Amino acid sequence: MKTMEILLVFFVLGCLASDPVLSSPRRYEAIFNFGDSLSDTGNFLRSGALAFPVIGKLPYGQTFFRHATGRCSDGRLIVDFIAEAFGLPHLPPYLEVAKGPRVRTGVNFAVAGATALDASFFYAQKVGPLLWTNDSLSVQLRWFQNLKSSICTTKKDCGEYFKKSLFLVGEIGGNDYNYPSFVGGSIKQLRALVPLVVGAIARAVSMLIEEGAVDLVVPGNLPVGCSAVYLTLFRSPSGSAYDSRTGCLRAYNAFAKYHNNYLKQELQNLREQYPHARIMYADYYGAAKPMYHTPKHYGFYGGTLRACCGGGGPYNFNNSARCGHTGSTACRYPSASVNWDGIHLTESAYHHIAKNLIYGGFISPPLLS
Repeated sequence: MKTMEILLVFFVLGCLASDPVLSSPRRYEAIFNFGDSLSDTGNFLRSGALAFPVIGKLPYGQTFFRHATGRCSDGRLIVDFIAEAFGLPHLPPYLEVAKGPRVRTGVNFAVAGATALDASFFYAQKVGPLLWTNDSLSVQLRWFQNLKSSICTTKKDCGEYFKKSLFLVGEIGGNDYNYPSFVGGSIKQLRALVPLVVGAIARAVSMLIEEGAVDLVVPGNLPVGCSAVYLTLFRSPSGSAYDSRTGCLRAYNAFAKYHNNYLKQELQNLREQYPHARIMYADYYGAAKPMYHTPKHYGFYGGTLRACCGGGGPYNFNNSARCGHTGSTACRYPSASVNWDGIHLTESAYHHIAKNLIYGGFISPPLLS
């Protein structure tokens, strides 16, 4: 191994092991998570993973777990790092514990490919056959209600328990835009979906508060214009289509910010409706952008826009040879890359985002206060 490679490995390992110690009086005894592939810890895999079976095989999971767990990454996700920060175990997927013993430290309801809007909406729009799953946000909420009776029995007991629990509602909504955009939907058409998508997220937050949730984190969307799949599918001959500093697609990042601004306004409305609840907005976009602006500062010497695992092309994303399929390979040092498989990020990228969220002020109001 070359000297530079050895130094890079030790630098990355040092970063992953150097989290500051959590020093906040706000301690949670459980976490409940809802969302899609950015936070699914195994529900999609346990449901059959018919649309994406390679998630059940290496190289998925190779970095931390050393085997595939159903996470759409080489290792841990943002939700895993949040759990670790509060001294809690990684959240088990709902489909693993639904009929098992009571779990007091939290459950993950997220499903890869899930949408905020119900699957019926997309079938009505003739996009339904593209869906990875029908387990939308409303389905995940029903799972939570089904599990609730095994966690607490009286309103008082549930109230006391949920006051000590953190609810993560998303990221969710990205797939509501991915499915139509991948079949030719324009940004104008995507913008028309935003009130519907944000409305579904807001209703979920409201329902959870009515069920007893007090502390809720609601993330916005990542800068999708920096995603290898978007950069591949929507390549432009015009240099003005790209951010000169990052190489990301301007229009799609602007759309992500449009969704996020709409979501922030809706969350403010919910704060006024539920003054007793602590509704926190997680700025995934802002927490991720520093990696694209100064990648080497974060140890990303392998690049930011090119997928670590893929089958070739300018951004190493090839739909006919995606990560895990024949014709694809994984890079030697995933921790030196931001993008994992063209759609999802590496464990190292999620780790930096999580640190920015927890300790860097990208959750408002702050999580640690």
